[in-house]
Amino acid sequence: MTDSDTLVHDPQGGLPRLLEIMRRLRDPQTGCPWDIEQDFASIAPYTIEEAYEVADAIEREDWDDLEAELGDQLLQTVYHTQMGTEAGLFTFDSVANRISDKMIARHPHVFGNDPRGKSAEQQTRDWETIKAAERAAKAARGTLDDVALALPALTRAVKLQKRAARVGFDWPEIGQVVDKIAEEARELTEARDRLGRTEIEEEFGDLLFVIANLARHLKLDPEEALRAANAKFTRRFAGVEARLREMGKRPEESSLEEMDALWNAEKAREKP
Repeated sequence: MTDSDTLVHDPQGGLPRLLEIMRRLRDPQTGCPWDIEQDFASIAPYTIEEAYEVADAIEREDWDDLEAELGDQLLQTVYHTQMGTEAGLFTFDSVANRISDKMIARHPHVFGNDPRGKSAEQQTRDWETIKAAERAAKAARGTLDDVALALPALTRAVKLQKRAARVGFDWPEIGQVVDKIAEEARELTEARDRLGRTEIEEEFGDLLFVIANLARHLKLDPEEALRAANAKFTRRFAGVEARLREMGKRPEESSLEEMDALWNAEKAREKP
């Protein structure tokens, strides 16, 4: 048995074992045909999917599943770094060193001479100042240029708005945001009555964008708020279906009025 085989089959091999497994999977002569065919773009969707599955395990507080999902997420990093190594772009160690350098630079109150007695709010402001300096060093073309395109749309909207707010492009009062929501809702209604699908979609997007801005002003995460609303809808509709089953019915055999009454009953049941 070779040293590689020994490591691959060592149940306590840790990260070196995983790195060697990925190297073997990508070996052009003896590796897996599917793994050999992949590139950064083809693996990227799996990387995004695994991040969501980690978040899902956390939300469900399934710690055993979280361990498995974190492994899946780590595999994505190992996959990308193996491809980077093959292309002469970077290695797993260089990626790890780069994030280590970044964490040290962004935490001078832990690893440097800055006082540790700063409030969390002050540390957040310092963090943003450091990140702004990093962006300036990269010679970014514009304020919004490096906000990732692949982010969920609501999350990216908030990040775009935060970035614009740093340079003073923001409503100073939350009431102005609420007024803008009312304005966008009127424009959507007008588009629905008079314009085509493209214009309706544009106005709907504008409304969502301003709602995301309201979440930012309220210091809420719109993705988290919508997930909670989704969970509430799912829970209440399941209650409606349960009541209908007790009546010997399925939803498609019921009327909107009946289901609405059952919905309101479920809603009332949830109130303390």
